[in-house]
Amino acid sequence: MMRVLTPFELMEALVSFPTVSRDPNTDLIDWVEGYLAGHGIESHRHWRDEARTHCALFAHVGPAVAGGVVLSGHTDVVPVDGQPWTSDPYTVTERDGKYYGRGTCDMKGFDALAIWALVEAKRRGVARPLQIALSYDEEVGCTGAPAMIEAMQRVLPKAELAIIGEPSLMKCVNGHKGGIGIATHVVGFEVHSSIMHRGVSAVMEAGKLLVWANDMNAQTMAATPTALAQMFDPPWTNAHVGTIEGGTANNITAKDCRFVMGFRVVPGERKEDWVARYTARVRAVEAEMQAVHPEARIDLAPLFDVPALEPEDNGAAEALVRRLTGDNASHVVSYGTEAGQFQNAGYSAVICGPGSIEQAHQPDEYIEVSEFEAGQRFMERLLAELAA
Repeated sequence: MMRVLTPFELMEALVSFPTVSRDPNTDLIDWVEGYLAGHGIESHRHWRDEARTHCALFAHVGPAVAGGVVLSGHTDVVPVDGQPWTSDPYTVTERDGKYYGRGTCDMKGFDALAIWALVEAKRRGVARPLQIALSYDEEVGCTGAPAMIEAMQRVLPKAELAIIGEPSLMKCVNGHKGGIGIATHVVGFEVHSSIMHRGVSAVMEAGKLLVWANDMNAQTMAATPTALAQMFDPPWTNAHVGTIEGGTANNITAKDCRFVMGFRVVPGERKEDWVARYTARVRAVEAEMQAVHPEARIDLAPLFDVPALEPEDNGAAEALVRRLTGDNASHVVSYGTEAGQFQNAGYSAVICGPGSIEQAHQPDEYIEVSEFEAGQRFMERLLAELAA
C-alpha cells in the first residue's frame, strides 16, 4: 500500500504540475490516478477530445449506491506570464502564515483536501458514498464540467449533492451569477487611412460595440435591482471585454478585430435576453459597415455559457455544509463556478472551500495556513458524517 500523504504534501504535488488551461493536464491526472490506485481506489477519465491532451477524473468510495456526496474541483490554473512572483509559482512556499504558489487558493488546495478525504474514506470506511470530480478548462469558461458530469452519471452511482470547493473562506455560498462569453470577429475592408471613408475599420467599428457595453453598464447600474439581485456585489448584470486585438498598421483601416463580449448575469435575468440585445446591436453596426462595403461583416460565436447557481429551497447540499461549518448566514458571489452546472444536472449544489477569491489569479497567489487547516477540519467532520 502506498504511503498516505498529508493534505500539504498532496497540495505540493498538485501545484508542481503547471496545468495552465492552454497546456495539457494529463501529467497531473496520471499522478492522481496512480496515487488513488495505490490506495485501492479505481478512478475514471473523461477526455476532452480525440487529441487526449486534457481530461477529467472522477472516483467513488463507499457502498455502490446513489445518494452520496461529490467533492468537486478543477485542475487548471491561470497563467503566470508577466506576473511579478517573488518565489517559484509551481513550488509551494510557506512564509508569514501563508502557502504561496499558483493554485494554492484556486483551487489545488481544495483538490488536495478532497483527495485526502477520499483516501481516508477508503481507509476508515463510510456508510454513505464519497466521490471526487476533478475537471479541466474551468478557467476558460467552465467548459469541461458538463461533459464530465454526464460521463460520471454513466459510470458512478449518482450522488445527491455536490460541494464545489472554490475559495469562499469556508462559508456556505448558495448562489452565484451566470456567465456568457461571445467571441466577436469584426471584419472590415482595408484602405489607406487617408481615404478611410472608402474602407471599413474593424477596430473603429468594434469601438461602437464597446460603447454599447459601457452604456448598458450605466443603465443596469442605475436601475433598481430585484430582491434577489440585491444579494450580489454588484447587484446588476455587467458587460465586459477583457482583451482585444486587431489592425495591421497605423495607416491602414483595420481588416480584423477580435474580442470576447462577456456578461455576468444576476439570477432572475435570462442570459438569452442579453445575447439578443447584443446581437441586435451587432447587426445594426454590421448594416452600417455593409453600407460602405458589402464584404464587411461581424461574426459571432458562443464561447462559454455558465449557468447561475440558484439558491435552493431546503437544499441538501446547503443543509450539509451548514451542519459542518456552523455557518447559517446566506452568501452569494459574483464569480461563476461549476456549481450551476452540477445543479442543472440534478445535483443539489453549494460552494464551500478554503481561501479567499481575492487571492485567486494574483501574482504571489496564496492560501492562509489557517484556511487550509480549516479545510482539513471540514473534511474530518464530513468523514464523520458519512461514517455515521
